[in-house]
Amino acid sequence: MDDFGTGYSSLAYLNRFPFDALKIDRSFVEALGVEQERTAIVEAVIGMARALSLDVIAEGVESRVQLSELQRLDCDYAQGHLFSRPLAPEKMTALLREGSFELLGDLAR
Repeated sequence: MDDFGTGYSSLAYLNRFPFDALKIDRSFVEALGVEQERTAIVEAVIGMARALSLDVIAEGVESRVQLSELQRLDCDYAQGHLFSRPLAPEKMTALLREGSFELLGDLAR
């Protein structure tokens, strides 16, 4: 479920549709480690996802502080400008073929 916690991403949808992962909206990620309330919300969403056996993806990661906080909270995946700016499909395909992404994907320590 994309942009969890905003707009039409209701908790009720978690029971109605078969999801594999929740994606935490950038509006929560941007304040990680800075605003206690939003950090608590991200922590709660990650805990809920764990209880439902869902992976968690954090979007809009732009700093090492955010990445460090996501690792501390045991988030599975992250995406954002810290890893790469948006790329044209052909450039992305080339990078994937080369295996050039070291930070992309799993937040393994």
